[in-house]
Amino acid sequence: MKKVELLAPAGDFEKLKIAIAYGADAVYAGVSHFSLRCHSGKEFNYENFAEAVKYAHERGVRVYATVNSFPFENQLPLVEEHILKLKEIGVDAMIVSSLGVLMKAREIAPEIEIHLSTQANALNSWDYKAYRDLGVKRIIAARESTLKDLQRIKEKVPDVEIETFVHGAMCFAYSGRCLLSAVQFGRNPNKGSCANDCRYPYVLYAENPETGMMFKLEEYPEDGTYIMNAKDLCLIEHIPEILKSGAVDSIKIEGRTKAPYYVGVVTKAYREAIDAFYEGREFDKEYFMNEILTTKNRGLTDAYLVKRPYERHDTQNLETSLTHGEWQVSGIVNEDEETFMCKYKTFPGDVVEILAPKNAKISPVKNEIGEIWQENGKWILKFNKIETKNGKVLEAVHSGNLNPIKLPCKLPYLTFLRKKVEFSPNGV
Repeated sequence: MKKVELLAPAGDFEKLKIAIAYGADAVYAGVSHFSLRCHSGKEFNYENFAEAVKYAHERGVRVYATVNSFPFENQLPLVEEHILKLKEIGVDAMIVSSLGVLMKAREIAPEIEIHLSTQANALNSWDYKAYRDLGVKRIIAARESTLKDLQRIKEKVPDVEIETFVHGAMCFAYSGRCLLSAVQFGRNPNKGSCANDCRYPYVLYAENPETGMMFKLEEYPEDGTYIMNAKDLCLIEHIPEILKSGAVDSIKIEGRTKAPYYVGVVTKAYREAIDAFYEGREFDKEYFMNEILTTKNRGLTDAYLVKRPYERHDTQNLETSLTHGEWQVSGIVNEDEETFMCKYKTFPGDVVEILAPKNAKISPVKNEIGEIWQENGKWILKFNKIETKNGKVLEAVHSGNLNPIKLPCKLPYLTFLRKKVEFSPNGV
């Protein structure tokens, strides 16, 4: 049985390394030009993107470059130059939406796979056949597609790979075809500049055109005004069903603008879920969901892959657009594996949980810096002393402190240290 690919987001070089460390088979990323996440892509320029592609390839991980915006006429020379540079860098595929960009990419770089973006809204076997005939290797299914639809399409067009989103932010508009940000802020979502206007609270009014009177539409308490705020997609409980279907070649996690911790935790959870299925091990839904819930989210929904949109009444969060998570990242281990960078605040006596990359090996230890032990299957670290790499002892360390802090022993690079925290209702 061919294993389904796990595809994770890489908004910058650090997140690319984290996605790989925590189990991704492939990552998708982009230099800011012509990507639908142009703001996140600003962390990549051509030079360090080339380094990132090399880093991934050395570890057997594929890189898909996003070129999925819809360019205007005056941008075409820049798009052509961009495709040439991606060809030189040696990406494994280009993700495109525009039919014209698709054809130009095939002309300039025929050796590079073309993956059709979800923005192209391919919904049926006619679409898949047409794009296949134009040289598309893989189609990223429209968010509105159901698993049954994908099975039927796969039967009719077996030579086209199908990729589907399984986790991350959901767009209020039809497969992202939205102009709300363009109207309110002059930021075109289809150029990669979405301002997330659907996440804002809105006040509704009704006007009587005969009298000119304007009435505010009052709401029931706690109903909220977040009328366009979609919950986040989470299909981890449906992984066995998706993999058994045989319709999907790649499952995709959304989130190039999300935090490094999100990339690590979500990638690891889906990696473990996929491996559990293929290895015939117990599929522990509770464990996987508990891991997902340590990340910030807008509430979770399984959206439309297993049910039709009109059958769903739980896909929106009308109360708040504030994200929340049950855990706070205290630190992330540096490349020397002997120190970490503080991301929150840490005091002597603090106890944190160790979240390590895939296949990491950890051993118990106890010394003046701290103690590491295993408890209920999890690795725990207690700090006895906060000491910088150069030997300075601190009463505490807070985020923003750029001094590497000593660990009681070596831990794998990109390991997260996390602690459970209480958040107040207003998200603080």
